[in-house]
Parts: sequence; C-alpha cells; structure tokens
Amino acid sequence: MDALDTLARKTVPAAMGEARIGLDDFITAYNESRCELLDIRVPEETAVWQFSFGLRIPANELPDRLDELPSDTLLVVACPMSDRSNMARSYLAAKGFEAKYLAGGLLGLADRLKGGAAKTLKLRT
Repeated sequence: MDALDTLARKTVPAAMGEARIGLDDFITAYNESRCELLDIRVPEETAVWQFSFGLRIPANELPDRLDELPSDTLLVVACPMSDRSNMARSYLAAKGFEAKYLAGGLLGLADRLKGGAAKTLKLRT
C-alpha cells in the first residue's frame, strides 16, 4: 500500500483528529521542541503580517523545497484558517513527513497569543 492509499484510508471522521493539532497543544509541543511551525502562506500574505518564528515555505513551493524540512519532528502546517494547511499537510504526509494542520490557523494563533498571552510561547533563539 502506498502513502496515498494510507492517507485516503485515514480520511474518516474517527481519524481526522490525527490530522490536526489544537492551539494550546501546539504551544505546548512547540515549547517542548516537539514540533516546528510551517507557515505556508504566499509572500503577499507574509509581507502584510507575519510571525517571527517557524519556517516559511509557500504551499506551492513545497514540492521543490522538501529538503528544507526537518524529517525528525512533527510539522505543524499553518495558513490563515485551515483550508490550505490541511491540503499541504496531506501532501507532506503522503511524502512521509509527520504533519498536522493547526486548528484555527494563524489567525486563531494570533488571537490566542494576543496581549500578555504571547509570553506563553517560548521563542527559540
């Protein structure tokens, strides 16, 4: 069975929780260095608003830039909401990466981290 067959077999409601990670779970995993954020927005979006952490690779560039991704950690794929990130997560999973999409997207993360709550995220130096 190839990766695409495995992916298709997991596309059922009971298994969809394995495809996403909630905001608080992401923050915990990121703080414990158990995952990396992968921002897949296009340059026009990141020019307007951006995060100062994580990897930035637009979704359409993923096929040509897979070698830039860590293969030994969970990739948390994110876009403003979750549509593109779930498609990119599926692609990465089919390529053998451990990947989840960020439930609530980057807009949800920005809302979760606004004000004093930003200190809950431990930025890596």
